[in-house]
Amino acid sequence: MESDNPEKPTTKLSTIGLQAPPDVSASRRSHTKKTVTYGVPTAVVYCERNFGQIDGKTANGLVRHSQAYRILSVIDSRLEGRDSGQVLDNVTNGIPIVADLEAAATREVRIPDTLIYGMAPSTGKMSPTDREIVLDAIALGMNVVSGLHEYLGDDPEIRGAADAANVTIRDIRKPRPSKDMRLFDGSVSEVKAIRIAVLGTDCAIGKRTTATVLARELNACGIKTVLVGTGQTGLMQGAKYGIAMDAVPPQFCCGELERVIVAASHGEDPDVILIEGQGALSHPAFCTSAFILRGSQPHGVVLQHAPKRAHRCDFPAMPMPGPKSEIALIEAFADTRVIGITLNHEAMTRTEVIGAIDSLSRDLGIPVTDALTRPEVHLSDMVLSAFPQLRPVPRAAAE
Repeated sequence: MESDNPEKPTTKLSTIGLQAPPDVSASRRSHTKKTVTYGVPTAVVYCERNFGQIDGKTANGLVRHSQAYRILSVIDSRLEGRDSGQVLDNVTNGIPIVADLEAAATREVRIPDTLIYGMAPSTGKMSPTDREIVLDAIALGMNVVSGLHEYLGDDPEIRGAADAANVTIRDIRKPRPSKDMRLFDGSVSEVKAIRIAVLGTDCAIGKRTTATVLARELNACGIKTVLVGTGQTGLMQGAKYGIAMDAVPPQFCCGELERVIVAASHGEDPDVILIEGQGALSHPAFCTSAFILRGSQPHGVVLQHAPKRAHRCDFPAMPMPGPKSEIALIEAFADTRVIGITLNHEAMTRTEVIGAIDSLSRDLGIPVTDALTRPEVHLSDMVLSAFPQLRPVPRAAAE
């Protein structure tokens, strides 16, 4: 029964959880249940003073979903003792938040295999304190994974320490040698799969999370779907196909994305290829959305939007655009159509989420949902409404 008391805005989202649902019913909790994967490297995610924040989006993503690493704990002294799933999604996932690297190491029977740098600062570089943490992890015999623009493997001190300890440094954003990069050649047009890009009205707005949930739901429906990663977090999570777009020279961005999409098509023969978005087409600080639209030539776009976000992430003087203007820009820029809107519900109450879904769907004439607080079938229905040819043929009809 609904309370008669006025709802207070859920401020947790803007200060702690990037996409923590304001209300998660029992029927919606399945997406946050932790599936423990053995036989993969164990990892501790370093996210000091940033877990649940926008700059902690890499750690946030890894806690929610990781195929490449078994996440043991998150380092953030500010939230020591809390469950990381509770911080993000109000649902316990069994991955604790600890104060420091020593606590992360001593709580395990054996030293974890890997330290993952779980932050994505706007500078793309680590602080002096972060550097000491990396060196301490190497001294413990841990491999290091980083998504920074600052390549740790090129740092003489860190490289020397890693060689001496016989551990590896994995710089996720380091692109292939330029001699191996390729230009766009149009071969993406021969890909048979329906291509859908998940774009947004801002950076760090939940595009990757929505794309991950959508991929899982479509596969569960019997529609074979592959998610192509375009950023460091998706690659860390274990995306089989992808590149870190913002580390590729502009001349090769479209061609390199086309390359991995064609590889996904040949390797998996999927019905749908989802392309993770980056930045926003209207955002002057990013060009990646333009390259994604050009390189993937998507048949459709799902647009992620945060109704309560007042200004662009890291740009307080730059107001957020509305979805209507972003849709017009996308559809003018590329031969595609926006097939639906998905919400980032930061700072929104459950009632506000429902109201935004109703008003946006009415005003824009397209489906609107929230990947984390609404039934996941709404996502697959969004795709099937736009591309009815993907609907599985009933066995009786097929016979």
